[in-house]
Amino acid sequence: MKKYFFIIIPLFLFTGADASNVVNGNKPERSSGFTSEDATIAIDAFNDSFFDRETGLYSATSDKKGRAAIWTQAIYWDMVMNAYKRTGDSKYLQLIEDIYRGGYRQYDGYNWDNTVEWFIYDDIMWWVISMARAYEITKDPKYLGHSILGFERVWKGTPGVKDKGSYDTGKGGLRWGWKRDEWRGKMACINYPAVIGAMTLYNITKDKSYLDRAKEIYTWSRNALFDKNDGKVADHKVMDGPANWTTNLYNQATCIGAAVMLYKETKDRMYLKDAVLAADYSKNKMSDNNGVLFFKNGIEQGIYTAIFAQYIIRLAEDCKLDRYVEWMRFNIDTAWANRDKDRNLTFKDAANPCPTGVIEVYDASGCPALMQVISPKRK
Repeated sequence: MKKYFFIIIPLFLFTGADASNVVNGNKPERSSGFTSEDATIAIDAFNDSFFDRETGLYSATSDKKGRAAIWTQAIYWDMVMNAYKRTGDSKYLQLIEDIYRGGYRQYDGYNWDNTVEWFIYDDIMWWVISMARAYEITKDPKYLGHSILGFERVWKGTPGVKDKGSYDTGKGGLRWGWKRDEWRGKMACINYPAVIGAMTLYNITKDKSYLDRAKEIYTWSRNALFDKNDGKVADHKVMDGPANWTTNLYNQATCIGAAVMLYKETKDRMYLKDAVLAADYSKNKMSDNNGVLFFKNGIEQGIYTAIFAQYIIRLAEDCKLDRYVEWMRFNIDTAWANRDKDRNLTFKDAANPCPTGVIEVYDASGCPALMQVISPKRK
C-alpha cells in the first residue's frame, strides 16, 4: 500500500509487538542497557546494509536492491545528522554532504518544480525540514536556500507548476497533493511537518512570517485533526467531511514536535499540554502493555518510529520530561536485545527476534534512530 492512497484506503491496523514476524518461539532477551558504543554500532550497521555509496542514497532492502522512497531519504539523513551531533565524528559530517549530493543528482538538483520527482507536498516538506537542520549543523548556505525555496513552493506554489500551492486561503490548512483530486485532502502528514518546517526556518532567520504561518497552521490542525481530550491525531480530513481518526505514530510525532517548538518560542502552555497529551496517547494507546511501540505492516510504514524519535526527544529534553526518555530506553533495549547479531540490524517488531533474511530499510530504522537521540542510562 503506497502512502499516497491514504485518503481513499484505510491504513493497515496496528500490529501488536507480539503478533507477527516472529522468527522462532524464543522469548525476547533481556538487555542490561544499551551503550553509546552500541548506538554507533547500530547506525554504522544500518548504513552498511542500506546506504548505497554509488548513488549516495539509501536502498530499499538490505540486499541493496531498489531505492528507498523519496521522502524517507530525508529521515535517514536526519539520522546521520543526529549521529554527527551525538559523536562529533567527521565521517558523519562527510556523510551529510554525501547524502546531499546523492539527492542532488537523483532529484534534479532539488528542483521543487519537477513534478516527476516531487508530486506530494509532504515529500517536499520532509526535505525542507532536513535541509534547514543541515544548515543549523553546517552553516552551509546551500541547505538554507533549498529549504526556503521548498517551503514557499509548498505554501504558495511557483510559476513553474500549475498549482497555487498547498495552503487553502479560504478555509485554512494545507492540502496533501496537487496532481489528483483525491489527493487534495488535508493530511496530518503535511500540516504538522509544515509547522515544524516554518518554526525551524523562523529559528534560523527570525523572519516573523514563518512564526505567523506556523501558528496559523497549528491552530487549524488543532481544530481539525487533534482530539483535545485524549491527544490522538487524525490522519486526514477531506473537504468539509469529518476527520478520519486513523492514528499513525508519525502524526503523533510531528504533532508533538510542532507543539514543543511553538511552546519554546511563545511560552504558551496550551502547546505544552497538547504535546504531553499526544505523547501520552502514544504511550498508552499505541504501545503494548509493557510500553513497546506498536508497528504497522505496509509499504514505508516501518519508518514511523524513526520519525517519533526525532520529536519525542524534543519533548523530553526541551521540556524536561525525563519519563519519556525512560520509555524510549526501554524500547531501544528491547529492540537491541533482539537484533540480528551477525549484522547488528534491528526490526520494527522490537519484542521479537529480528529476521535474518532480507529486510526493508523502513523496518530497520526505528531503533538506530532512537539510539542517536536517546542517551544511555548512566551506570
